[in-house]
Amino acid sequence: MPSKINKIGVLTSGGDSPGMNAAVRAVVRTCAYHKLECMGIYQGYQGLIDNNLTPMNARSVKDIINKGGTFLKSARCLEFRTPEGRKSAFENVKKNDIDALVIIGGDGSFTGAMIFQKEFSIPVIGIPGTIDNDIGGTRFTLGYDTALNTITDAIDKIRDTASSHNRLFFVEVMGRDAGHVALNAGVGAGAEEILIPEEDMGLERLLESLKRSEKSGKTSSIVVVAEGDKTGENVFEIASYVEQNLPYYEVRVSVMGHMQRGGAPTCFDRVLASRMGVFAVESLMRGKSNVMVGINDDQITLCPLEKAIKGKSKIDEDLIRVSDILSI
Repeated sequence: MPSKINKIGVLTSGGDSPGMNAAVRAVVRTCAYHKLECMGIYQGYQGLIDNNLTPMNARSVKDIINKGGTFLKSARCLEFRTPEGRKSAFENVKKNDIDALVIIGGDGSFTGAMIFQKEFSIPVIGIPGTIDNDIGGTRFTLGYDTALNTITDAIDKIRDTASSHNRLFFVEVMGRDAGHVALNAGVGAGAEEILIPEEDMGLERLLESLKRSEKSGKTSSIVVVAEGDKTGENVFEIASYVEQNLPYYEVRVSVMGHMQRGGAPTCFDRVLASRMGVFAVESLMRGKSNVMVGINDDQITLCPLEKAIKGKSKIDEDLIRVSDILSI
């Protein structure tokens, strides 16, 4: 491990999320402020293996704070999972005189960073970038707030047509292993039911809930479904079952898909990315490594990468109770 950090490499890895560009901008400009060199690494770990790097200065990142996605590109790199791939990546780290790395991504990206640091003693710091908000050690991840706003806006529009035609809409959102997006967007958009992986509602209970809604005078309903929900095989199966058993509902399915990842980041995500990027660089300068930058109680903190990966954020049980109360 170098005694002094002179050059930092930054990359984005895994699924893109709004705010990644703002984080890269913050890393690059903090390096410039402290008179450190910075290298942008294209296409995540694949870029390290392919030596696809470029020097960056404060002007290299102008006009990107408001852009979604990541201008450094992202990729899932199977080769980096092999010792040979990581060795090739480290050869390019040495060739470019890089002293430390900032990794912006999710748990898979952090797992790669942790292994890389262990094998080659290169200082690494992670910045959590994923719309799922499913990483331990931080209250919020980059892109989560933007995704919630995107989904809520879309559901508001769907409700207009649901109300016009007395329809029941099932809206599938991202969340293969965690229901944070579905739960918060569902509450925010006033969904009648929210189906998440953490709470197996069961088809019969869903039917009973929808029957109560219909008896109470509701002529249309919105059900938000996380893609990892266990109620049925998939959202289409759930919709078909409900349509067969509740014939008075005209059922439709809307899958949000990758629309949730796109769009300009919200002010919250831009500010969070900026704070995390500055803290990541200055933490490396203080000798920190193998940690992730997080936010807790509005304070920027550090969490061991291993804890961030294994910890996973817990679903808000009180918000589930709030959802149940308000869906009456």
